[in-house]
Amino acid sequence: MRINAQNLAKIVDKYHNEKSSLIAVLQDVQEKYNWLPPEALRLISERLCVPLIDVYSVATFYRAFSLTPRGKHVVTVCSGTACHVRGAPTVLDRIRHKLKIEPGCTTPDKNFTLESINCLGACALAPIVVVDGKYYGQTTVQKVDQIVDQYQPKKRKRKVIRKRKK
Repeated sequence: MRINAQNLAKIVDKYHNEKSSLIAVLQDVQEKYNWLPPEALRLISERLCVPLIDVYSVATFYRAFSLTPRGKHVVTVCSGTACHVRGAPTVLDRIRHKLKIEPGCTTPDKNFTLESINCLGACALAPIVVVDGKYYGQTTVQKVDQIVDQYQPKKRKRKVIRKRKK
């Protein structure tokens, strides 16, 4: 993936090239590209005068950052105690089978990334699934298809052209 250096410079300039803004810069880059491409990390390192190893340290420390391409939609399933007890393993299993990927992976069409997280801190909503920041509480196996299907790309209808009889 080619990174537009000018766009990246605008992001860094927004924070006045301050070293202390590294996390904010990484968040903005992640939002723009849906992951942190290596080329972007090198450019951030240069622009902020932060050693590349430190940029990588921050990018790998926080779970919110991804060093691999992510899907257009990120599906997160909570596996915390409350969610686990209320059925999260079967919900996760249904999502795995529906998307045909394991947690930590992205579908071949780059539409979905599936993640499993230890706790989302929304135990009252257990089990919980989050898609692109939208929370779906008390998720059941029966609700999974409905949740996932709304994020599937719309299929175009093909026009059927029929020849007229003469």
